[in-house]
Amino acid sequence: MKWAMAALALAMSLFSGAAISQDKPVFVFTAIPDQDETRLVERFTRVAEYLQSKLGVPVKYLPVKSYPAAVTAFTNGQVQLAWFGGFTGVQARRQVPGSEAIAQGAEDVAFKSFIIANTKTGLVPSKEFPKEIAGKSFTFGSRASTSGRLMPEYFIRSAFGRGPDEVFARVGFSGDHSRTIQLVQSGAFEVGVLDFTVWELDKRAGKIDPAQVIVIWETPTFPDYQWTVRGDVDKTYGAGFKEKLRAALLAIDDKAILDQFARSKFIPAKNSDYDPIEEVGKVTNLLN
Repeated sequence: MKWAMAALALAMSLFSGAAISQDKPVFVFTAIPDQDETRLVERFTRVAEYLQSKLGVPVKYLPVKSYPAAVTAFTNGQVQLAWFGGFTGVQARRQVPGSEAIAQGAEDVAFKSFIIANTKTGLVPSKEFPKEIAGKSFTFGSRASTSGRLMPEYFIRSAFGRGPDEVFARVGFSGDHSRTIQLVQSGAFEVGVLDFTVWELDKRAGKIDPAQVIVIWETPTFPDYQWTVRGDVDKTYGAGFKEKLRAALLAIDDKAILDQFARSKFIPAKNSDYDPIEEVGKVTNLLN
């Protein structure tokens, strides 16, 4: 009987040591819906499980339907952390004083977009900006996407000296990068632009038919995605929580998680890294 009681006490001790604190509110995070929803849920469910194991508080991923919805969830305090694109991160931090970019993918320091074309257009890959896209139908991704709208529009305006509506026969917004590929591949739009990592992920997944759609130009590089956290997390979850969160994100080495992000690792980030994005937002009048 004494042995059984001792075993029970040991088991309870081990359980309590590994238990998640129930006296703290759930730590909720979100992400811009930049690609296939099923892929996003799988990716961020893994991240939630990882963060919960590292932070010792309940962690939940909150899916949203649009880029503006991700920014709104962050600004109204519905979520404490978000995986933003460069532009949405700037938008969110401008509205929430004290919020901070704390981690980014190693690839996000020098990110790029791909301009893609349906092969029936006859357009071919070029190292120079492909001015032959003028007069074609063209789709961006989300209106608030850095790599699917903001930076590509900047390069288009720089090349032609006028806006997309004056350059193309028809302009659309697919909503996300995976959808951009589908629309150009199907011929619904002749040309489009997207995040290069989503192109690589969809290519790896066998979703791209090279006989139907090809990359014709790679943009110059720019800073993009990052994890941004609200400045009040230490007040809610205890002193040092933000640094604990930062350390957890930087320590992610699970290949299954990194592969789903198409990132090799996460590295430190700071708000000023995204000053170039803020400047482009002002120049293109896309940042209010």
